[in-house]
Order: sequence, then C-alpha cells, then structure tokens
Amino acid sequence: MQEFFNDYVQSLETYIMFRIKETVAKITPELKAKNRAPIMLSMGAPTAAPPKALTESLKAALDEKGIHLYSSPKGEKFYRDAVAKRMKERFGVELNPDTEIFSLIGSKEGLANFIRVLINPTTKEEDKEIILIPDPGYASYGEMVKVSGGKSFAVPLTPENNFMPDMEEVWADLIKQGYNPKKVKALLINYPNNPLGATATREYYKSLVDFCKKHHILLISDAAYVDMYFKPELKPMSILEIEGAKDIAVEFFSFSKPYAITGWRLGWICGNSEAVKIFGKLKSTLDSGLFKALQKACAEILNSQEGEEYIKEANERFKRNQEIFVKGLREELGWGDFNIPDATFYLWLPIPPRYKSSVEFTDELMYKSGVIAVPGDAFGDNGKGFFRASIVCSEDELKEVIKRMKEDGFHF
Repeated sequence: MQEFFNDYVQSLETYIMFRIKETVAKITPELKAKNRAPIMLSMGAPTAAPPKALTESLKAALDEKGIHLYSSPKGEKFYRDAVAKRMKERFGVELNPDTEIFSLIGSKEGLANFIRVLINPTTKEEDKEIILIPDPGYASYGEMVKVSGGKSFAVPLTPENNFMPDMEEVWADLIKQGYNPKKVKALLINYPNNPLGATATREYYKSLVDFCKKHHILLISDAAYVDMYFKPELKPMSILEIEGAKDIAVEFFSFSKPYAITGWRLGWICGNSEAVKIFGKLKSTLDSGLFKALQKACAEILNSQEGEEYIKEANERFKRNQEIFVKGLREELGWGDFNIPDATFYLWLPIPPRYKSSVEFTDELMYKSGVIAVPGDAFGDNGKGFFRASIVCSEDELKEVIKRMKEDGFHF
C-alpha cells in the first residue's frame, strides 16, 4: 500500500505522546501488579474539570434554534467579536474581527495549515523552503514543516542565551551551514515555551519584529500558554503589542490550556489581515467551521469574571504543584541547579549524569517506577540530556512520584 501515499507523509515520525500512551497501555497491568500504577508526568494538558460556567453555557446553547447547522469557517460573528474584545482587554491589541481574526480547530491544526499555506512543496533538499523553529520546541513543529514539503532550521534556546537567541547569529549560522537565506519563509516562536516554560521580554519581542522586517520573513507566534503564569508582573504578552508587528506577524491562540478543554478543539489566528485572508482560503476549502454551540460557550467564558477566576485559581494550583515537586527533587533526590519557570505547567530537568541518554532515563523511570515523563530528545537536539515533567496531576500524585523515585534509586 505504501506506493499510494506521498513521500512527505511517509517520512513522518509518530507523535511522541501517542508512542508513550501506547507503551503505557501495554505495561499498565505489569506496573499495577508491583504497586506502580502509571502516574502521567507526560501529560501536556490540564486534568481539572473545565469552568462550570463554560459547561453550563454549552448545555444551554444546545437548545438554541439553528445551533446544529453549518458554521462559517472564519467563525461566527459573536465568536470573533469576543476574541477581539479579549485581545483588547488582555493585551491592548486592536483587531478588526472581520479581517484580522479567523477561527481554528485548535491552534495545532491552525499552525499546521498555516505552514502548509507558506511552503511550496518539493522533495529536492536543495529547493526546500525553510521555517525557523525553536529547539527545544513543541515536537510537532518540525513534522508540520516536513509534511508540507519544507525544511525546518533549529533556533537554539539555551540557558546561555537565556532562551532568547540572537537571531542575527542564527541567520549567520544558517548561511554558514550552506542554506540559501532566500528560502526562509518564516520564524516560528513559542513563548511561554513548551517544554521549557521560558518567557520572553518586550525588548526581545521588538528585536524579533525588527529582524523579520529586515529579512522580509513572516513572524508566527504560538501563544498557547500565554495565560499560564505565576507572577502578575511577569504576565506574558502578545507579539501584536509591539508597534508594527501586524505588518509581518500572526499569532495563534487556544482555549485548550487556560480552560482545560483540550478535547473541544477551539482557537483562533489573528494579526496581519492579508495573511489571515489567504489562510482563510485554505480553511474554507478544508473544513466547515466549528460547532456553533462550542463557539457560543467559549465566546461567553472568554471575557467573563468566571473565566478570569478559573485561570487565576488554576495558575495558583500549578504554582503549588511546582513548589511541591521542586522541593522533593532537591531535598529528597538531590537534583541541583535547574531553571524554575514563571509560566506553564512544565519543568525542564537534567537527567542524572550516570545515564547515557534521556530515553534511557525516562524508559527506566517508566518501567521501574511507573512514572511517565518525556525524553528531551523529542523536542529537538538541544533537548538531549534533559526530560520534561508536567505538573498537572494532583499534589498527592506528585508526592507519590518523589516517594517512588527515592525508593527505586532515582537520585541525581
């Protein structure tokens, strides 16, 4: 059957989270038999129930006349108006809901299709167009570029550059490695970052806008974690807050993380009107829009007091979890110096030096202790020697993780 399918799809790697879930499902009986039932530190999603106001709004919307009919691919007007209001109140960004906002079936789908719009596909390596992506970064970015017939080039996020690399140095390195800079179509950024939890400053955002204008490339911002932060004075910003950003930038947002509705699949793209319009041509061909009841419920929660209180309480819970887990790692297991992020529900941790690779460490942790984490290699070459732990589970589960690791000899 393989000869029927295109080269791009056949070159894809199965998404790391799916591979982990498959393995866990197979070994769960064995783990339970030795009192090590799986605890998922690999989960990149909140596990709490969504806001009650949100689910009640959805139930009420189901009885509205015409709610089950086709929606507009760009999103219903009430949905786009709610997004525009949110962008104004949260970030101070003015957007035209008719020309600068378009609905998404989650930001992951939106990013994949936007990259598809940019890339002129080819199987010839020397002719492939390039997207600059963060490394470490979301595991799907590189595959999105690959399946679109393009090539990704890693932008190194390291402690040495404070996870905010000098893009002119990256550009010079790209040329030094023999790539044609004229093939670069866009820079993709993700702050707060998955898997690092790292954030960026206003000054750095301005430098990125200036860089993209200078080199005539698009700036794509994945802002999926922008509402997950622990200090009000370090509240993450939108790239569109930077003067002139709309000339070259689009930004992707998701309801999944802030409202714990990863299965509902809603989000939006906003920014440069021409980019949004061209993207909309593809979307109107590929899908028929979001279920209107979901749009109605999410439009209502987006600018509500209940929504704000839910986000605040969730962030307080993640901060407590972070403190519990960091204390256990340091005091009980001897983990020394590592970065403690001010955003997201992730910790980016070094593996003990006796292990040869991240995969070796996370595999042993899984098979021996039933603790499921993600090897850093899954997020790029700069992830080697690290692993990602998600702290979305309960406080008791995090304490149990520390207990198991101590009993099973996982000291640093």
